[in-house]
Amino acid sequence: MTRIADAFENGKAFIPFVTCGDPDLGTTARLVRAMAAGGADLIELGIPFSDPTAEGPVIQAANERALKAGTTTDKVFDLVENLRRDVSVPMVFMTYANVVFSYGTEKFCARSREVGIQGLILPDVPFEEKGEFDATCKAHGLGLISLIAPTSEDRVARIAREASGFVYCVSSLGVTGVRSEITTDIGAMVGLVKKEKEIPCAVGFGISTPDQARKMAGHADGVIVGSAIMKLIAKHGRDAEPYVAEYVREMKEAVRG
Repeated sequence: MTRIADAFENGKAFIPFVTCGDPDLGTTARLVRAMAAGGADLIELGIPFSDPTAEGPVIQAANERALKAGTTTDKVFDLVENLRRDVSVPMVFMTYANVVFSYGTEKFCARSREVGIQGLILPDVPFEEKGEFDATCKAHGLGLISLIAPTSEDRVARIAREASGFVYCVSSLGVTGVRSEITTDIGAMVGLVKKEKEIPCAVGFGISTPDQARKMAGHADGVIVGSAIMKLIAKHGRDAEPYVAEYVREMKEAVRG
């Protein structure tokens, strides 16, 4: 069985994100396969939600398009089941507490594990409130991925001690989206985590260019990119596959230095 740890075993990891169902689930399936072929070490799959509070305009618009196209949580589970026939890289879901709650936390975690998902990221669940999800995730062998932000300083030690899978280091305050410059001291954030626990740290929010990816990979174990990929999908729609594949290859090379 694939594990999240596998993503970080061969050097720095490149982790692309895609909103499932934008513009449709058939395109998502082709994009995920192209990402895996292009060298993605772990893939984040977004389950669309009507009020994605952590997202900037690019991913918000992708969520709207996916929902309009009729994407449901059950259809996303079917998509992953289909992908798992030939895609072996670790995959995690990124969604919101409400999506999991309304599906039923127990049922959601059981089904996630069944289709071959390794972990779950819930950006709207603060560390102090993760208990109700954490126990169910653990029971089904899923990592509940913790996020730390530049403002988490006094809480990083506690978050790190209880973290599973990997720690998601948020590079800049605010919502997701492309940034021209990232000024946060990622090295210091990662250092605080590693002082408490030897767990991979991947950095996301705002990274879009190979140069930014190379710099961030110098301070962390992996780099996460979402908005830049979703921009390509918004631009090219059902024809986005070659553009996304090329972008993933470039970013993977940059991360590996």
